[in-house]
Amino acid sequence: FYLTPPQVNSILKANEYSFKVPEFDGKNVSSVLGFDSNQLPANAPIEDRRSAATCLQTRGMLLGVFDGHAGCACAQAVSERLFYYIAVSLLPHETLLEIENAVESGRALLPILQWHKHPNDYFSKEASKLYFSSLRTYWQELIDLNSGETTDVKEALINAFKRLDNDISLEAQVGDPNSFLNYLVLRVAFSGATACVAHVDGVDLHIANTGDSRAMLGVQEEDGSWSAVNLSYDHNAQNEHEVERVKMEHPKSEEKTLVKQDRLLGLLMPFRAFGDVKFKWSIELQKRVVESGPDQLNENEYTKFIPPNYHTPPYLTAEPEVIYHKLRPQDKFLVLATDGLWETMHRQDVARIVGEYLTGVHHQQPIAVGGYKVTLGQMHGLLTERRARISSVFEDQNAATHLIRHAVGNNEFGTVDHERLSKMLSLPEELARMYRDDMTIIVVQFNSHVIGACQNEE
Repeated sequence: FYLTPPQVNSILKANEYSFKVPEFDGKNVSSVLGFDSNQLPANAPIEDRRSAATCLQTRGMLLGVFDGHAGCACAQAVSERLFYYIAVSLLPHETLLEIENAVESGRALLPILQWHKHPNDYFSKEASKLYFSSLRTYWQELIDLNSGETTDVKEALINAFKRLDNDISLEAQVGDPNSFLNYLVLRVAFSGATACVAHVDGVDLHIANTGDSRAMLGVQEEDGSWSAVNLSYDHNAQNEHEVERVKMEHPKSEEKTLVKQDRLLGLLMPFRAFGDVKFKWSIELQKRVVESGPDQLNENEYTKFIPPNYHTPPYLTAEPEVIYHKLRPQDKFLVLATDGLWETMHRQDVARIVGEYLTGVHHQQPIAVGGYKVTLGQMHGLLTERRARISSVFEDQNAATHLIRHAVGNNEFGTVDHERLSKMLSLPEELARMYRDDMTIIVVQFNSHVIGACQNEE
């Protein structure tokens, strides 16, 4: 089943989105120039989600990728809700009071976030009242706790992640009289999602990560070459510190059963995630909720079984690991992506491909033939191939699409092979998942001038 280049392009571009930060008086005052994002499904429906928003009451921009498992319900809920929790955690006391007073007296609320959404990025209208009421309870508690200190971004991120996960769990335990909502909150809690979120404010970049999606910084060295800086660590069996952390939290008698076949309790790949109450609730609570839940929940095999060797829950946390990085002029872009990308590409290649794409400088190096005698004909062939490569490079208007094209279509020489790309994109749904995972990518481009000016002011 062979796809033509236009067919390949229409598949690759179906979910692409770009946002340019507006300029004021011809000046861009943000350290972010803009971002490109895209998704390529392997599951049907796709279980990944993405979000991007500008914080309107505080400074800064939020961007995140969310990788769902056991369905897309949890990733969907987290992608809609987490940024509100973060934004509220960052708000000063007076603003929280203003918002609460507006709700009390039925006045219009101050908008907290300006979302940058693709038309396909779905928001559930049915659950918005419930979600709002949980969020309101949270800010009421923040008002009561007022310590008068300004909130530290790292602390705000950690609190927001933990609080949202706690609310997801509580909503499922309480249930809802509306049967649709009741089933929704249970589906959200019983499925799971990892999250990798960036908060950019001036030169301050914070990455909050729960699970195995990743954040990577693209740095341009003095000689123009590109290097990658990791800004997150995967929370899985490959991370020794993470394995140690899990072991510390449970009795010695469970040491052999905690991690089996590189999975938590032999089942779950990520060691941190939202939802997944199968790994958090006591057995009694799980049984009570499933038995009193709607019939659809009982029919779901996933909710019935109790994980093996389940003695001292919770085994799983949504608490993020937060990494801070102070931006420098040579930090040109940030890539946030679900594990679908990192399974196929090394971060060094990601840095080079995006860096060359953004600067358009990769066709200036002389052709190296390494001392071989090359006929004019062969040289002509090399140059023609190079010209074709240059013209194809600019067919993508979106850095995330360009990266997906390489991730799916690269051959052993690191160039995109159209035939391979065509084969991979025309796989039927049930086969696609065997060859690749859902892929969601956000590429954030930084404004070196603004970052340099901020540095000079200091």
